[in-house]
Amino acid sequence: MIKYILVALALTLMLQPAAARQNNSKSFDYYVLTLSWSPTYCDSSAGRKDRTQCGKSRRFAFVVHGLWPQYNKGWPSNCRTNEKWVSKRQINQMLDIMPSKRLIIHEWKKHGTCSRLGQRRYFNLVRKLFKKILIPARYLAPSRPLLITPRTLVDDFLKTNLKMRRNNLSVQCGNRRDRARLSELRICFNKSGNFTNCGPNEARSCRAAKLVLPPLRVSR
Repeated sequence: MIKYILVALALTLMLQPAAARQNNSKSFDYYVLTLSWSPTYCDSSAGRKDRTQCGKSRRFAFVVHGLWPQYNKGWPSNCRTNEKWVSKRQINQMLDIMPSKRLIIHEWKKHGTCSRLGQRRYFNLVRKLFKKILIPARYLAPSRPLLITPRTLVDDFLKTNLKMRRNNLSVQCGNRRDRARLSELRICFNKSGNFTNCGPNEARSCRAAKLVLPPLRVSR
């Protein structure tokens, strides 16, 4: 019986994704602050149902999707914690930069629990790192679609954030090679909160020739 249990356990581990097989008790190596382009999400089927982030006016451009503890290869997720619930007060404090109750709860459970910071310190760090990033002017509130290259997006952020380097960033847009919508911009930080080189997890960056950034809708 024990033999069969061990075989079943081995098969279960083999079927899990590589990152999920990582030891969640192991200390992670760096953080990824992931910024989403909100208008892209708001044009999706899920976004059209999300009144908090995508109501009559698409008020948001770049928003925080999450802060992810990363190993140099792979990442921990859904770590054990005594803080299983995110309070309404904590959620309300984050809605200006993470405009989705469901997202805030999900990010704490999947990623924040692996930060070893506790809930309050984790969300404080999310805000602190987001404040370190200056968003280039053209991405603050575009009223028309932006058509740029992935390199242009990175160059704009490097010009605006002088301490940032090219290998601190990863642009995500899916698998299309011609024209694709921007989904995320990932920015890597070390545990001290300074920009650092991204790892293999971020190596598969956007390969599209052109990036499309849908505009914000302005209510009248």
